[in-house]
Amino acid sequence: MVGLERVFDVIRERGARAVGLQFPEGLMRYAIDISRLVGDLSGAEVFISGDSCFGACDMDLRLLEFVDVLFHFAHTPMGSVDPKVVFVEVSSKLSVVPVVKSAVSLFSGSVSRVGVVTTVQHLHTLGEVCWVLESSGLDPVVGVGDGCIAHPGQVLGCNFSTAAAECDEYLFVGSGRFHPIGVAIARRRRVVAADPYTGRAFVVDPEPIIRKRCGVVARALDTESFGIIVSSKPGQERLGLARELLGLVEEHGKRGVIMVMDVVKPDQFLGLGLDALVSTACPRIAVDDGESFGVPILTPVELEIVLGLREWEDFRLDEITCGR
Repeated sequence: MVGLERVFDVIRERGARAVGLQFPEGLMRYAIDISRLVGDLSGAEVFISGDSCFGACDMDLRLLEFVDVLFHFAHTPMGSVDPKVVFVEVSSKLSVVPVVKSAVSLFSGSVSRVGVVTTVQHLHTLGEVCWVLESSGLDPVVGVGDGCIAHPGQVLGCNFSTAAAECDEYLFVGSGRFHPIGVAIARRRRVVAADPYTGRAFVVDPEPIIRKRCGVVARALDTESFGIIVSSKPGQERLGLARELLGLVEEHGKRGVIMVMDVVKPDQFLGLGLDALVSTACPRIAVDDGESFGVPILTPVELEIVLGLREWEDFRLDEITCGR
């Protein structure tokens, strides 16, 4: 459900004559219709971003240079952003009540406090979700995240800070497994996922990802050279962290180099002779796409394990966090 009222209000308030529109892949099929509607009703010149859009971290900075305002659809801001960027939240029309009712029976019998997390598309349903849980005798908790999180209860693929630590178990409302698995690993608690798109409720199992990451770490134990990846995307850029990791690598008698790029692709590292990579960019690159790189690609946490600075029992998924 895309509400364009705010788009027209901002164009009118700012007197914008050149307007940029940026959509994630799942909404690109609506891009042409929305651009025509915005152009026809506002009289502004409209440009559609053709670059990737992986999340709020991935704004089209080139397009931003020659428009008066850039509307970024389906995400919420991560920390401070350029005032020319306006985020337009998109909500799902699907009812979550039936699948949340199904999820209730999956909680352990001794559970009382249930942390509730979801993605931006379902934030407007949190009241209904809490009502279902309360009606079943449970105590729902909607946590407040760090400065990267715009709304209570919202989780990102790289930030699980709204998962309140004092809860017995968690309920994730939304699609996919990465978000709830991230919560399960971050909090070391059972997580029940309720997917309104499939109508299925299930307990997530983080063990396959943990075993997979353990294998990657094992492959990297004897490596001597590391390429440390830094993304130039504004929401992913962690140059300070990359410098710290480079220092750790060199302190342990190994070689390292920092590589800065926008989109991280496997073919960018062919022929460099590096034994392993470490990504300070999007945390999902190593977990989702790691097998395509040809060499082990580690998260910062996993590099610490390889160097003997962290025990495997302290493993967690990498998160991009912002101080409040």
